[in-house]
Amino acid sequence: MNEYNLTSEEIFEMVNGLTLPQKIQRSLDLIEDAYNEYGENLIAANSLGKDSCVVWDLVKQVSKDIKGFIVTTPYKPLETKSYMRDFVKRYPETSIFESDSTVDKLYETDPDGCCEIYKVEPTRQALKELKAKCWITGLRCTEGRTRTDYREIEFRDKDLAKLNPILIWEEREIWQYLAMNQIKVNKLYKEGYRSLGCTPCTAVAVGDERSGRWLGSSKCGGECGIHTKSLKLPA
Repeated sequence: MNEYNLTSEEIFEMVNGLTLPQKIQRSLDLIEDAYNEYGENLIAANSLGKDSCVVWDLVKQVSKDIKGFIVTTPYKPLETKSYMRDFVKRYPETSIFESDSTVDKLYETDPDGCCEIYKVEPTRQALKELKAKCWITGLRCTEGRTRTDYREIEFRDKDLAKLNPILIWEEREIWQYLAMNQIKVNKLYKEGYRSLGCTPCTAVAVGDERSGRWLGSSKCGGECGIHTKSLKLPA
């Protein structure tokens, strides 16, 4: 898969230089190449957001056998919980992971620590239990300031690759694809949200897509950690 090892400049040239059909085909090629290489050890993460909806649809076009997982938290909105239950009923090959921590309202004093407990650690556990050698995400380089330097294929951990097959898609193209394929999304989007997270740390805001995440904190518009920290647990 070395042909996908591009620079940031080359990535952004494709953002503006490829049509949506070309981007769809590139995404499918990325997933298919990964599936041919990793087989049952290719696992799709699902945030239950609009981008994950697109990724899951693309994944299922490549192979119905690819499994997925969802990390949920005690602070997810009721709408997201409802969407998650419906999704898992339709796709029982999706596993749900959640921290058993009883620490409460840590987001008020330490949002990074809260994300570590409730999002990063369950993601590590999911990848270990599902024996992932490569995991698929819905990360895009145009979402916000913290996502401009990612690659379509990353190797942050030894023996664990990460695939970002829709990295070069723009927000409008996500919505185009969802409309074209009549894919159901979380009801919260009708309220003006552009990026969905936990209730205390997600707001409708001006700016880029992630401006409403952790609004009013030093973490505003930032990352929960699953795309920046080591995720490989000992076998």
